Amino acid sequence: MTSDLEKTLSNNFIEFTPVLEFFDASEYIAIDLSLHSNILKYIDVADPLKMDAYINKFILKGNKKVAYGGYLEKRNLYDRSDYFNGVNKRNIHLGVDLWCSVRTKVIAPFNGKVHSFANNLNFGDYGPTIILEHQIDNNLFYTLYGHLSIDSLNDLQIGKKLIKGEAFAQLGNHEENGNYAPHLHFQVVDDISSYFGDYPGVSDENNLELYRNNCPDPNLILGLE
Repeated sequence: MTSDLEKTLSNNFIEFTPVLEFFDASEYIAIDLSLHSNILKYIDVADPLKMDAYINKFILKGNKKVAYGGYLEKRNLYDRSDYFNGVNKRNIHLGVDLWCSVRTKVIAPFNGKVHSFANNLNFGDYGPTIILEHQIDNNLFYTLYGHLSIDSLNDLQIGKKLIKGEAFAQLGNHEENGNYAPHLHFQVVDDISSYFGDYPGVSDENNLELYRNNCPDPNLILGLE
């Protein structure tokens, strides 16, 4: 069943809408980082430097600038962290990842304001994170930006207004972004509840339907698929 938010996004975002400083959809290439990827069987996914080398080689081979993908993708990237391996193993990705160079600028895809921000320091977590609040038609919703640079949180204020295309953050390196190769985790959230500067970006099987309904496909905005 299609939610009101999904309908609103489908009606308002017909073409490619960037959240990075690269404004041309032709600069993006899809990448498979699922646990079914044959290539990743031969790479130590727990090592951010080796992952970065693999992803950069993949991007260069395709003559692109950004590798993207991952919505509802089941991954083994999280096996290294106890944060994702509690009673119920969390390994299903709820956002879209945009893999590219460290310090790449993150831009607002449309008008909004800062809802909250935090540095989520669990191993394998988001690291510096910003959540924006938006309203389109009668729909209030949120977009989450994870794995940023620590500098992105400097002098940030709740309620700060942003306009479409305005740069408000940069991608962090593995030492500050939760120990990953540089990338942006971009996620859409319908109901943020009481979360502040954080919202689950990875689900287990038992809660997948709940999170899928509350976190529609970011490609409804990005338009990359």
